Amino acid sequence: MNGMKHFEQRGRVLAEPRGARKRYGNVMALDDLDLEVRSGELLALLGPNGAGKSTAIALLLGLAEPDAGRVTLFGRPPLEVASRREVGVMMQEVTLAPDLRVRELIELAASYYPNPLSVREALALTGTTALGPRPYGKLSGGQKRQAQFALAVCGRPRLLFLDEPTAGLDVQARETMWATIRALIGHGCSIVLTTHYLEEAEALADRVCVLAGGRLIASGTVDEIRSTVSRKQIRCATSVPLETARQWPEVVQASRDARHLHLTAIDAETTVRHLLAADPALRDLEVRQAGLAEAFAELTKEAA
Repeated sequence: MNGMKHFEQRGRVLAEPRGARKRYGNVMALDDLDLEVRSGELLALLGPNGAGKSTAIALLLGLAEPDAGRVTLFGRPPLEVASRREVGVMMQEVTLAPDLRVRELIELAASYYPNPLSVREALALTGTTALGPRPYGKLSGGQKRQAQFALAVCGRPRLLFLDEPTAGLDVQARETMWATIRALIGHGCSIVLTTHYLEEAEALADRVCVLAGGRLIASGTVDEIRSTVSRKQIRCATSVPLETARQWPEVVQASRDARHLHLTAIDAETTVRHLLAADPALRDLEVRQAGLAEAFAELTKEAA
């Protein structure tokens, strides 16, 4: 990992759309978007399908131009070669030569960068050494994503864009990629991540930006995003029937396992009073702040 170190001031703005608007026909993909990508952080872009995440990344990479506003990458236009040589990219839709071996694809991608990792280093860093001699077209879907990750990091990028990187990976491969992502951040690489796995953003992100309808509707740390919503999670051992709890107006979700009743409520205090009134023998009561998934659901519902 020594070769991946980037020494620059943490918090420095590396890329940003300012007042960016982008329309495709009658669809406003981005509407006055202001966003900062800062050095030394993993920024998670979250939002439902059609929220504008992929369009925002396309603008930052110079794959599309805004209809209004401006976009900069390392303080320069995204299309400048000097900017692009400091970026690594892993997109959702990728077409690569199926007959080339993974190590040959990495060697080709590395040739576009001024100071790339060696093929051996890129494979070792991403835990894909075993894939190096294999033809890309013979890989499974998950293995192709792993190979694409190696291609994205082989140029020692200062800024890495990962668009749904762990989609299709098994649990072990996902954990390996998470470990590599954390190591990259620790060595100064900055990352923009889009993901549908909210636990992934919760585990990795320094900062979260939530998009809906092409607009930025929330931004902050994971804890700050969670604190913007009123939902809380309640767990207890109780004889209160599941159907009874579901009828309480402040309860938005209810389930039961072998030992506990699990509730998500927008007014935890009222719910606890209901529980104690219905079951004075209630025990193992736990109330905690809602997770990122609940916060995301509430924020995007409000913005709809």
